[in-house]
Amino acid sequence: MSAPAAEQSHAPRLRVTGIDKRFPGVHALKGVDLEVMPGEIHALVGENGAGKSTLMNIIAGVLRPDEGTILLDGEAVDILDERTATTLGIGMVHQEQALVPRLSVAENIFGGHPPVDRLRVIDRSTMLRESKALLVRLQSTIDPRRRVESLSPAQRQTVEIAKALAQPLRLLILDEPTAALTLTETRHLFQVTRQLADEGVAILFVSHRLVEVFQIASRVTVLKDGALTGVRATAAITTDDLIQLMVGRELSFDRDRRRVPPDAPVALEVRDLVAPPIEHVSLSVRRGEIVCLAGLVGAGRTELVEAIFGDRRVESGRILIDGQPVQHRSPRDAVASGIAMVPEERKESGLFLDMSVEQNMAAANLDLLSTHGLVSRERLARLADSFIKSLRIATPDRRRKIVYLSGGNQQKALLARWLMREPPILIVDEPTRGVDVGAKAEIYRILRGLAEQGTALLVVSSDLLEVLSIAHRIVVLSEGTVAGSLDAADADETTILRLAAPRSLETQGVAA
Repeated sequence: MSAPAAEQSHAPRLRVTGIDKRFPGVHALKGVDLEVMPGEIHALVGENGAGKSTLMNIIAGVLRPDEGTILLDGEAVDILDERTATTLGIGMVHQEQALVPRLSVAENIFGGHPPVDRLRVIDRSTMLRESKALLVRLQSTIDPRRRVESLSPAQRQTVEIAKALAQPLRLLILDEPTAALTLTETRHLFQVTRQLADEGVAILFVSHRLVEVFQIASRVTVLKDGALTGVRATAAITTDDLIQLMVGRELSFDRDRRRVPPDAPVALEVRDLVAPPIEHVSLSVRRGEIVCLAGLVGAGRTELVEAIFGDRRVESGRILIDGQPVQHRSPRDAVASGIAMVPEERKESGLFLDMSVEQNMAAANLDLLSTHGLVSRERLARLADSFIKSLRIATPDRRRKIVYLSGGNQQKALLARWLMREPPILIVDEPTRGVDVGAKAEIYRILRGLAEQGTALLVVSSDLLEVLSIAHRIVVLSEGTVAGSLDAADADETTILRLAAPRSLETQGVAA
């Protein structure tokens, strides 16, 4: 580990100058400069496609720059690959997790550099002990012997962070590290991050959650369209100023004041639903209404919408569409009932990354696009172009492979797939996870527009500011049950968190 920050010189830990990178048809980075000091937590922000990932991957040895220099503690370095970066003391927690599902947590943490005994045989007892120590440092109770495939997305992200900490560090790059973490896990991560900075490690922190940038970073570098647009002290800039540097225009995240009439017809109703870990949940969504499911990770929000969509077995209770009871034994049944669902993990559960934008849009709509079993390419092209225009999907054309689109544009293409069916009920799980602030505003516009057209929306979100911005009504889940229902106009973060807190913790607090 590096020496404490107080003992470091005033030279930058990391200095990149004139970094340029081109891909076929894309000028990803245009002479970018960046400096991070020892012991500094420095944020890097920008819209999807701004060049952040390309720059981080160059520093971490995943990509090679076309031009430019990289200096580490004043010495020019040639980072040939990730192994070279590791040797230099550069660690990176990737947004797209790079774990091996069938291996254990400990094997993933120490996969590239396992401890060995005198005979050069892997010392598994040491590996387990050191893995547990790293997880304890992150205040995690994950058993290092568990297979990664059995972990939740939040637990996998914790393992990724532990993996980065399992090596001597001079520079740590955190790419969207909190996207899958609970509020408590995020606080723990920030504590560890600050501890590392106090020990002299330079931290490069990338997040689309601007509130986190102001919470943890002392300076922020902004990229737009592959170019540097500014470096600011976070104490000397407002959120609106930062957004202006990022997107070049003003964006509004004001609350939606519109409300559906109290006599508006109920499109979706759930009565006393039991689908473990969901226990006796009841709720309703009216036509034209946006109901947000809030709660901590593990509260059962995703499990609830999976049960409604036929992707989780229901033990008891009723689901009603327009007042009529339905039984969804599979998502196919739910779609037939008029429900569409955009899943939480778009890349794992939603998108076909090797297929084009229009093919991804068509994936759930072959019955609508076919005549006598043959897909009408003309109809597909017309609809795809229409959604690309109406949802403002940034793509050269509909035939572009979706893997090359930014996260926000991938999410909008996934929305388009289900909007082709004109569903009266739309479920969206984490609509803006991993997307930039500009795309977030666009997705809010789309969801509000659907509600104004009469669609009933049930939205799961871990971002409380997002919940307060787009919801008309908020249903808070805690430990698989409904803890409360709030009108968004009367709600705030404190009220939601108080309802979301597990009852077991409240009991412990009272007992104490």
